Amino acid sequence: MAVADKGLRPPFAARLRARTREALAGYGFISPWLLGFMIFVLGPMISSAFLSFTNYDVLNPPEWVGVENYSTLLLRDPLFWKSLYNTIYITVLGVPIEILLGLSIALLLNMNVKGLAFYRLVYYLPSIMPIVASSILWIWILNPHFGLLNALLALVGIKGPMWIGSEVWSKPSIILMQAWRSGANMIIYLAGLKGIPEQLYEAASIDGATPWRRFLHITIPMLTPTLLFTTIMGIINSFQIFAQAYVMTAGGPADSTLFAVYYLFNNAFAYFKMGYASALAWILFFIILVVTLLQLKLAPMWVHYEAEVKR
Repeated sequence: MAVADKGLRPPFAARLRARTREALAGYGFISPWLLGFMIFVLGPMISSAFLSFTNYDVLNPPEWVGVENYSTLLLRDPLFWKSLYNTIYITVLGVPIEILLGLSIALLLNMNVKGLAFYRLVYYLPSIMPIVASSILWIWILNPHFGLLNALLALVGIKGPMWIGSEVWSKPSIILMQAWRSGANMIIYLAGLKGIPEQLYEAASIDGATPWRRFLHITIPMLTPTLLFTTIMGIINSFQIFAQAYVMTAGGPADSTLFAVYYLFNNAFAYFKMGYASALAWILFFIILVVTLLQLKLAPMWVHYEAEVKR
């Protein structure tokens, strides 16, 4: 037995060395990403977690204050709750509109019509336009006196509102601009629609299913994984909205577009309250984390995968 064991050791050692070399090569290939992650992501996260328990104004050393930043935010800062309300408003109303608009355009573009590539380009182009440039464009479109939107409303006898100059209409204005940028969702839905087996539609047609029933019982169930992805990403993006308010409204009027990330930016770079801003960042992180985990927890109740359909 000892001889047999000795005979087995060299091949095993050789295989071990080969696996080690392969693992080292793999780590070598991903080392630039790992290094960048540790320097630009993990390091700042650890630093912000520490700073969230301090009073830090950049010019002076951090002063440890414990959970005072968190208690002030949650219990004694009405602007924080106003910014959180504004953010949730955009999320609750804006994300469903973006999803419905993106899906509707994708369904139209999924048909075999002439000039399909041109239409896809037209609908996708706004989503790749730089956010600052599109914000400036929408400042002109939403201008209450000579803007394009109010001019079009005037043609049908409707007096347009003040839009971004109104406390009531400022957030719907941002939602309108976000809906205009639904091209990214459209591309994702188009890819999902192309992945639905044509045999399912053919079998349903033979059974006498109407187009509406085919949409409800085939298209929607088969698109639920895509819908889950776009919903999660839409909510995360809506909680990070910043540039539109910074460029178009500066958080006004009357703080109606003071979103959570914009309030974080003001605390960090306008008031130099880095510790306070770090605490706000971590509160936002945990809110997004809880909402995302809740969506993933509820996903099995309504998300259907192709493998399940085949079984």
